[in-house]
Parts: sequence; C-alpha cells; structure tokens
Amino acid sequence: MAMKPSNNIWIRRQQCPCGDWKCYIQYEGDDLGSVSSQHVKSETTLSSSSSEAVFTPYVGQIFKTDDDAFEYYSNFARKNGFSIRKARSTESQNLGIYRRDFVCYRSGFNQPRKKANVEHPRERKSVRCGCDAKLYLTKEIVDGVMQWYVSQFSNVHNHELLEDDQVRLLPAYRKIQEVDQERILLLSKAGFPVNRIVKVLELEKGVQPGQLPFIEKDVRNFVRTCKKTVQENDALLNEKRENDMLELLEACKAMTGRDPDFVYDYTIDENEKVENIAWSFGDSIRAYTIFGDVVAFDTTYRSVTYGLLLGVWFGIDNHGKAIFLGCVLLQDESSHSFAWALQAFMRFMRGRHPQTILTDIDSGLRDAIARELPNTKHVLCIWHILSKISSWFSLPLGSQYENFKPEFDMLSQLESVEDFEHQWNILVARFGLVSDKHIALLYSYRASWTFSYIRSYFLARTLTAEFSLSLESFLKRILNGQTCLQVFFEQVSIAANLENQTREGMQYMHVKTGMPLEEHARNILTPYAFNVLQHEIVLSVQYATTEMANGSYLVRHYKKLDGECLVIWMPDDEQIHCSCKEFEHSGILCRHSLRVLVVKNYFQLPEKYFLLRWRVESSLVSVDDQNAQICSDDCAQAFHSLTASLLTESLISKDRFNYVHSELTSLLEHVRNMPVIDEYAANAATNNISES
Repeated sequence: MAMKPSNNIWIRRQQCPCGDWKCYIQYEGDDLGSVSSQHVKSETTLSSSSSEAVFTPYVGQIFKTDDDAFEYYSNFARKNGFSIRKARSTESQNLGIYRRDFVCYRSGFNQPRKKANVEHPRERKSVRCGCDAKLYLTKEIVDGVMQWYVSQFSNVHNHELLEDDQVRLLPAYRKIQEVDQERILLLSKAGFPVNRIVKVLELEKGVQPGQLPFIEKDVRNFVRTCKKTVQENDALLNEKRENDMLELLEACKAMTGRDPDFVYDYTIDENEKVENIAWSFGDSIRAYTIFGDVVAFDTTYRSVTYGLLLGVWFGIDNHGKAIFLGCVLLQDESSHSFAWALQAFMRFMRGRHPQTILTDIDSGLRDAIARELPNTKHVLCIWHILSKISSWFSLPLGSQYENFKPEFDMLSQLESVEDFEHQWNILVARFGLVSDKHIALLYSYRASWTFSYIRSYFLARTLTAEFSLSLESFLKRILNGQTCLQVFFEQVSIAANLENQTREGMQYMHVKTGMPLEEHARNILTPYAFNVLQHEIVLSVQYATTEMANGSYLVRHYKKLDGECLVIWMPDDEQIHCSCKEFEHSGILCRHSLRVLVVKNYFQLPEKYFLLRWRVESSLVSVDDQNAQICSDDCAQAFHSLTASLLTESLISKDRFNYVHSELTSLLEHVRNMPVIDEYAANAATNNISES
C-alpha cells in the first residue's frame, strides 16, 4: 500500500454527528470525483465483474494480456472452490516473457527447508499436495498484434474443493481494500484494539460476525506492517502540509496585487506554523451586498492528504444558482475553529450578518453559530439529513426501511408543528425506534430542519433540488485531484470568477394568463424568479376566496386539495400576509395572496413584493449586457407577435402557405447576406418595429 498519496485527496466527512466512533456515515448518491470515491468505484467494478458468468477456460482461448488471463482464471478458481498462484515464466530475447504458468495453490510440494538452530523448531504442515490443475499461456503475434492464448489447461484436482463460505478465507482472496485500510488505520490511531476494529467494520458494513472478506489475523498483520510506514509518512505529510500552507499564504498575498478587494486571514499555532486560513474575492464581497441574506456553509469535505477540513460559503443569486462567497481550511472540527471561521467571514463581509445560515449537522458548528451569529436563523440542509438516513436506519430496520423512508420524507414536509409532533411519535413507535440514538439526535434538532418549524425563516429557495445541484456542481469543479494547496487555490479562483459561474441567460418569457400583474412582473423579475411567480399565478385561478368580517380572506382550492389559508389584507399600506408564509420563506408571493390581489383588482403587484434579490437589475452582469438583452427581448416579443399572425393567415389556403414559404425563404437568405450593423442601428430598428 502506498501510504503517501501523490495528489490532494478530498473525501466526505464520514464521522457521524452523533459522536460515536463506531458510527460511520456512508452517503447516498455520493458521486463526487474524490480519489476515495474512485477507490470505491473500482472495488464495485471488480466485485461486479467477478460476479459475472465465468466459463471454463479452454485450450486456444485468447486474451489481450496475461493479466487478463490471470484475472479470468482467478475468478473461475474462486467459483470452483480453490485459488491459483503464478508459477514459472519463460523469457526470450525477441519476445521477452512469452510463457506464463498459472497453477492451483496446492500444486507441487514444499522443499524441506534448513532447520533453524533452535531447540524446538516450528513444524508447519504444508497445503501443497502435488495438484496438477493448471493453465499455461503462450504469447504470439498475429498481424502485428500481440496476444496470449491458452496452450495447456487441466482442471483435475487431487484434493477436495472448498465451499463458497470456505474458499473466501483462502489467502489469495483475503484482500483488505484501500477504503478499509484507511478506516483501519484511523481506528488504530484512535486506540482501538484489533478485535474491536473488526467488530466496528462488521457493524459498518452490516455483515454477520466472521463474514468480512478478511480475518482478524489479516488486520493485525496489516496494522503491524503499516505502523512504521505510517509514522514515517505522518512526518512527511506534516512537512508537506507546512510547506504547502506557506505556499498557499504566499498565493493569497500575490492575489491582493491582482484583485485589490481580495481579503484573507489566517492563524498560527504554538510552533509558528500556519494553522487555519480563510479568503474571499472582490466579486464575492460585492455579490454578498445583494445576495448575503441567506448563506450556505458547506463543511462536508476534508483533505486526507493534509488533514484539513474544507468550508465553503455560498449564496444564491437571482437566477437560483449557487454563488461562491468565501473559503476556509481548518485544522480541526472544534467549536473554536468554527467560531474563528465565522468571525473571519464576517470581517470579510464588513460585519453584515446573514438572515439565515444553512449547514450540515454538527454540534460544534451549531455552538459557534449561536455565539457568533446570535441574530441569524440556523437551518440544517434537508439534503444533508436525507443523505444520512440510509446509513442510519437501513440496517436496524431491515426490510421495513422501504416503508420508513417515504413516511420520513412526508413527515419532514408537514406544515403544522402540532401535526409534526403527533406524527413523529407515531412513526417512532411504529418502527420501534424509541431508543435509537439517531432518532433522538434528529428530534433534538427538529427546530432547525423540519418545514413546520422553519417555514417562516427566509431561505430564498436554497432548499430546492436545483440549488443543491448547483452547489454540488461548483464543488466538483474545485475538488478535482490537485498536487498541492496552491493548485487548489487556483482552481477556486477560476471557479469563483463571476464570468466563469454559470447563470441562466436572459431569455424571452411568455405570459400564460394574460393578467396585467403577470405582464408587469415579467419586466421586473429574472426568468428564474418570474417562472416561480408565474407558476403561483397560474395556480391562483384554481382558488376561491371568502371574505371574513374583519377584512381578511379564507382561500381554498376549488377541489379542496389542500387546507384553507388565511390571507390578511391591509389596504392602508398595501400589506398582505398569508398563513402559508411563502413570501416570508422564499421572497415570492404565494398563490393565495395573488388570488386576493386579483379579487382586489390589482393590475400590478405592490413594489415591496419585488425583492431586490430577485430583480433583473440585481444580476451580476454589466449594464451594457442588460441593455443589450432588453433590446433582444423587445425584438423577440415583436417577432413573436408578427409570426403568430403570419402563421394563422398562411394556413387558410395552400396558395397562401406556398407564397409565405417562398417569400420567407428568400427573406432569410437576404438577411443572412446582410452585413452586421452596429448596436445603435439595431436599437433604432427595434424602435421602428415596436412603433409599427
């Protein structure tokens, strides 16, 4: 095993937030490109390939390489109750090694060894019994292509073949995969004895005692062999970390020359070594002034190479995309380290605290947020919780887990606190989870993740699947393998550049209802925000209103598909409040409020209900780009109306259609041959079209 990785390897934090060392998180749908996940993928591929049908080898069978042949024969041997080993190889000057002999593990006989000069030498019984099972390969070149073919094969054994539960214990098949090696070394460093390490691995993998692909002896030998190597590599990694942290610090200093608004901060330990470091860019600080109301602080990844925890701050822009706000590398996951990270971020952002911060479950981080951001609402990302559910409950619940998962999902989306508390108790009792530590953990955090508790917190649609995918897409771009922290810093710089961050283009948006307030909103909101509001406008026509004595309204679906909502309308200052809390939650009016405004004959939404963060004018693009897009939208609208009329008229008769088709074909060819005119002329043309 190569203990010193050549690249900077990022893996998900797999220590469970419950704090129990025996509890090990395995994430659902973890497809980010860390080297660790590549190891898991390769193991999965290997196991799947070994489970495929392997037929009996035969003389004349062709393989591209001798390694392919060995793997094939090894899979065949395992399925038939024995293992193989490499025996003789023959070499020539022209072909190099041109013959390979693979034999049964019990082939041949042990030669008597010289007895050691001891009083009572150990006598080990040999497993070799002269078995003649074998597969011989010969190399040949056909049409200039090298290949290997089976020249001899025998499957005759002079010993008993093993059953499947016995053959897996043969030394050839007792492999400790790299992902298990990392876990074993981690537990060993924590002081776990070998027998407890084995039990922890059995629990994590959900297998019965003795069913691991290796035995306790293998773990003991691995730990003993690696102990010296680990110590040597720890020293090398410490030196590499110190040097690379200094290089990262120098890169931050150099960035201040290229970006005058770039900011960074760091701490040093008792040995005057760089300990923690955080940074942010000028673009990010400017974006925070508009989109800093809601911040997601992602701390799910750490570097195996450097032992550093990665924290990335994200916002959500007016196109619903994740936007980079800052980055931090921490030596540990303590409350003290998280507190420093939050302090540094607030300094970068001129002391302006967000309304809401979203994080993963972490008691140290929760304590730090409570101290440093006392007026900020703390919400746990629901996708972080859902990614852990399988790891927590699939094993204890067994076949019942398939019934538990959808009920848990539904429970997390209940709107009423009373309904949640009632249904939670029913769920826990039904599945026998009263004493489960993870159920207790989730319940203790319920005020931070269930919709019924957080529905009035402003989240600007950060809990949507689209935002989660956008955030993961950004992390993928910066978590590719790097050789050092300086390269990582450069990757973050490139990904954080506003010009490189993917945002929705300003496309033409069609109206669906023709309501004046829909037309008005289209000119103010971004396509993303307008589509959300438009969806609510379309659904609002399905709701009926009943005016109450105090001027409020009961709004309900005409088929009673959901519960009634109470909408309070205050005409003096044009305020509207709905019991569903959608505007407070996302900053976009709900269907219930829109229905009441339509009843009140509103042709435009009150200005206060177009939040600055969702407006076109808040887009992180230049004014020139916005003006050009507005011009493009006007052109699109004009041509859309004209072509719709032309289509209607041309379909009246075949002659009309043929005439229009011929003229449009000629017109298109003429336009393609026209020179490109300047923007002033384009704007003038647009005005002429609009006037006509």
